[in-house]
Amino acid sequence: MTEKELMITGKMYDPNDPELLAGRVNARRVMRQLNAINPMTGGADRLAIFRKFFGATGERCYLENAFCCDYGYNIYLGEDFYANFNCILLDVAPIRIGKNAMFAPNVQLYTATHPLLAAERNSGREYAKPITIGDNVWLGGGVIVNPGVTIGDDVVIGSGSVVTRDVPSGVFAAGNPCRVVREISG
Repeated sequence: MTEKELMITGKMYDPNDPELLAGRVNARRVMRQLNAINPMTGGADRLAIFRKFFGATGERCYLENAFCCDYGYNIYLGEDFYANFNCILLDVAPIRIGKNAMFAPNVQLYTATHPLLAAERNSGREYAKPITIGDNVWLGGGVIVNPGVTIGDDVVIGSGSVVTRDVPSGVFAAGNPCRVVREISG
């Protein structure tokens, strides 16, 4: 397997591989271009860039400035996605976000992780775990989602929460670490 294939499938990989370095350089170039466009007046231009840059997007998605990611090609956005200011999606592994998802300012999704054993960590090799977010999810300001987490449908995560494990559908969850507070009922 190539280092990129190892990375995307969650196996230990070398982040200094030339193909991966080139991917990160390209992502930084695209992010500079995106973040230089005023989202209020250049929305169509930004959307066209996102469609080429991301793995997939819905017809309608909107991300405020400043947006940051590692590669872009591992990001899959559903229809009617909205991210407020300073969204960070570290897409070393795939990030899949369902339809009608809303992210408040400073939301951060981290797929990248490192070995716990110092000898392995010091080797420079790392790995990643995918993040999946369902439909109709609202992540409050400053929410951090850790590697390998799945958040179900119809979920609200309270501001400042650190999501370290899966969250079932139909709940409000909050805290550090994030825990289910209650079910959401109509």
